[in-house]
Amino acid sequence: MQPTPITETMSVVGQITLEDIAQAAKDGYATIINNRPDGEEPGQLTHEQAEAAAAKLGLQYRYIPVVTGSITRRDVTAHHNAVMRGPHKVLAHCRSGTRCYLLWAASRVLFDGESALKLVAEAAIKGYDLRVLPSLIEKIQGEPAE
Repeated sequence: MQPTPITETMSVVGQITLEDIAQAAKDGYATIINNRPDGEEPGQLTHEQAEAAAAKLGLQYRYIPVVTGSITRRDVTAHHNAVMRGPHKVLAHCRSGTRCYLLWAASRVLFDGESALKLVAEAAIKGYDLRVLPSLIEKIQGEPAE
């Protein structure tokens, strides 16, 4: 497991294993967010297995499964709340880390007024392609706030 730090308290990573959950606890993470739907690939850890392992280690665990092409304002809000209200340091994971980074960036635009283009550029420097962010923001800004 090689997380990519986005901020001092938020990192993203691809699919994790039971061993990665134990390593995350050793590395000081306090919350794990899973943005990957169960069954996306054969053999991936289910959210129930991951949540049980995290609980044994005293970690908060949030399951917010999303598919990139159908992310809603509700998904972004749920991710934002999990990051902001949970104990920090946060590790979010999906297949590659991109979905997690996209949700985090969308929340920064929606809730903090950050520039989508600036966040896309910052993500590119870290190896993540978030070019879909501006169109995602345009789509979800028209959805009702919860």
